[in-house]
Amino acid sequence: MSNEQKQLLEKQLWAVANALRGKMNADEYKNYILGFIFYKYLSEKLEIYVNEKLLASEKFKYSEIEENSKDGAEYLGHIKAACISHLGFFLKPSELFSHLVKKGKGQTKDETTFILEDLKNVLNTIEQTSMGTASEDDFKGLFGDVSLTSDKLGSSENKKNDVIVEVLSLLAGIDFRLDDAKSDLLGDAYEYLIGEFASGAGKKGGEFYTPAQVSRLLAQIVSADKKRLRSVFDPTCGSGSLLLRLKEYAEVSDYYGQELNPTTYNLARMNMILHGVHFDHFKIMQGDTLTDDMHPDLKAEAIVANPPFSAEWKGEKDPALVHDDRFSQYGRLAPKGAADYAFVTHMIYHLADNGTMAVVLPHGVLFRSGAEGQIRKHIIEKQNFLDAVIGLPANLFYATSIPATVLVFKKCRRDDEDILFIDASREFEKGKNQNHLTNENIAKIFETYSSRKEIEKYSHRASLDEIKENDFNLNIPRYVDTFEEEEEIDLGEVVAEIKKIDADMIGIDQKITGFCKELGIKSPFGGEK
Repeated sequence: MSNEQKQLLEKQLWAVANALRGKMNADEYKNYILGFIFYKYLSEKLEIYVNEKLLASEKFKYSEIEENSKDGAEYLGHIKAACISHLGFFLKPSELFSHLVKKGKGQTKDETTFILEDLKNVLNTIEQTSMGTASEDDFKGLFGDVSLTSDKLGSSENKKNDVIVEVLSLLAGIDFRLDDAKSDLLGDAYEYLIGEFASGAGKKGGEFYTPAQVSRLLAQIVSADKKRLRSVFDPTCGSGSLLLRLKEYAEVSDYYGQELNPTTYNLARMNMILHGVHFDHFKIMQGDTLTDDMHPDLKAEAIVANPPFSAEWKGEKDPALVHDDRFSQYGRLAPKGAADYAFVTHMIYHLADNGTMAVVLPHGVLFRSGAEGQIRKHIIEKQNFLDAVIGLPANLFYATSIPATVLVFKKCRRDDEDILFIDASREFEKGKNQNHLTNENIAKIFETYSSRKEIEKYSHRASLDEIKENDFNLNIPRYVDTFEEEEEIDLGEVVAEIKKIDADMIGIDQKITGFCKELGIKSPFGGEK
């Protein structure tokens, strides 16, 4: 996408957002905008599929079928079966996005421009037509957060309808170029909006979105030297953006994820479909990944995650967790108020023998003692799965301003005699509200990780013995010396400079005294007028 196309798209998208901004906050209106974009996508995808594949030899288009005629009903019966099998859902011509927009503008034969009830029924239809099919789990409750009865849309049904017609009409003016197989304009637009909404939502934004530059780094690390990944997994997948980033670096067969927040869970499934991932090739589940593991048999080739920092969890209060294979072998469970290592060991359990996992965590996991220290020691000394520790700059994330670290794990490590430490905390681009990693910053981190080379004040390969001597404390300054010696001060030059300043001040004082005498006022340095 060119800069001009990007600027136009962003301008169009924010015109859509402006129709709702002021009525509700970003965390609320994102559900409407992203939901309606998704409806537009599904509608246009179905229309393209039917016209180009099912009606290619006919002289009419799908939107022209008379639904109530005998021939029309017959056509729709065959088309419905094909659409559900291929796309996972079905919409009649009167339920298409384009038809509702025309009706809302008074451009159809309908006597009313009221589309609120039609839209409610259409969003329900998308879910209902998938029921009992292979796509049911992927469409169930997908539009649950698009509340068309909310008073925030308007004080009356007609006012709500006016707002909806305006939003849908603005979206209708955006060409996402779905007929261009090489274009991912819609995916780019969705990612842009998710990122903007995350920024606008502040701390809440961190719950569903990992900044693009961080996700690119993680994706490159776990896909290094691999052109194809059979299965990828994110146990705290948020909007799914971190998972989807992997397709930029390798061909991905199947995506697996789990998300606790139901709204974000819906967003993740939409995001998968919008990026062209067929419903047969992703399995995103909703629930607490630590207490209700919904992918119990999964062994993923690549795992990426940005779990909530130091979250609370049931831990030792739940007997089932104490004996759970994901946690029991480490001798201790992660503390109740810091589930960081619970997420880590959960992911290690799901990592394939030939896999790589990269997880974003708070710095405390590197040095905190107690149960976390024991788990950390077991991972390093007994399993030898920790491959690298990467320190990131502060204020990169929406949820927190503290600096984070990326831990990289492998079950079959090529360089199993040492652990690579990278201190990338001082190399970043400062932003107004947040800091950013530049492409050059990311490239340097990844190249250093791949080559495992030592760079003064930036990276160090610490032997396992060296780590043992540090009592398995992984605090990065213990291994990467970033101390900068201060310049030697020449005291003789300092004294000479002070004397010169004193002499200059005497001259200035005398001038001021002279000026005061001319003006007939008392000098600030004493003496007579």
